[in-house]
Amino acid sequence: MTAGPDRAARHAPPVARERLPALLAVMPKAELHVHIEGTLEPEMIFMLAERNGVALPYANLDGLRGAYAFTSLQSFLDLYYQGAGVLRTEQDFHDLAWAYLQRAAADHVVRAEIFFDPQTHTARGISMATVINGLKRACTEARTRLGISAALILSFLRHLSEREAFETLEQALPFRDDFIGVGLDSSEVGNPPEKFARVFARCGKLGLHRVAHAGEEGPAAYIRDALDLLHAERIDHGVQAATDPQLMARLAAERIPLTVCPLSNVKLCVFPDLSRHSLPRLLAAGLCATINSDDPAYFGGYLNDNFQATFDALALTAQDAWQLAANSFEASFASAAEKQSWTDRLSACFEAARTS
Repeated sequence: MTAGPDRAARHAPPVARERLPALLAVMPKAELHVHIEGTLEPEMIFMLAERNGVALPYANLDGLRGAYAFTSLQSFLDLYYQGAGVLRTEQDFHDLAWAYLQRAAADHVVRAEIFFDPQTHTARGISMATVINGLKRACTEARTRLGISAALILSFLRHLSEREAFETLEQALPFRDDFIGVGLDSSEVGNPPEKFARVFARCGKLGLHRVAHAGEEGPAAYIRDALDLLHAERIDHGVQAATDPQLMARLAAERIPLTVCPLSNVKLCVFPDLSRHSLPRLLAAGLCATINSDDPAYFGGYLNDNFQATFDALALTAQDAWQLAANSFEASFASAAEKQSWTDRLSACFEAARTS
């Protein structure tokens, strides 16, 4: 992980409790765990299905929304992959990413590191060029039109084979300059990090950043394996770390970021409700935890929705808000200069809330 601004200088000016909701909404922040296919809103699914002549198994929006009662990660993934079937053209991928980036701008996101799952699309005969070119064009426009620094992370589907991951990597290499790293997502249980150790080693030699989903539904041991076998620089989810004190101490000492997704964790039954979430324990232990939206079209909200619901449920403070936003900049793969600029903006935002 690239070094960020001096952590010792990170402290929030005191802010009155009643001003905290407004502050959460407007403070600058980074989003580091969002799957672009998971931003596919029901309205866009129907629009793209009509555009591309794709038949849907739902008569209307209400029928589709009724399918969003998930009992596990797998029950969500089944619907997620089905919805992605409406994405066919470069313009479709551009429109999907642009819709997300506009919502991110409204939430005062200044940096977005966006996962995409090429295997979901190449398996349907969609070319790698179609996927990446559409997404990249939206990211480029976001910097000039929205003031957002946006980058792409290619994610391998862990329920598929190592061979297929290698094939996907080779297909993506002609577009090497268009994505900054690789990740690992999809069904966690039964697909341990070690399955992809050689692929990640190859990615490391190519100079790609490496992140991995671990410790969501899978055990804390998967987090340790992602660090030791995949050399992951960031752990996506990671909430099961709270069950392993030694691992917690290591994550804190090594400043390994966790990209926590609170509403997702409740929607997929990782926690029974937000009041039982492990985020306060992660913060209290000094971990570089962040808040993210994961698959917001399916899980009930974008980044600010996650912040507001989490702070309401857990009685977190202005200092926690400061720390979470500062952590998100530190955990990003942006330049040190960009991180410092965003941290300065965060300071100014808190100072304005204190004095207004």
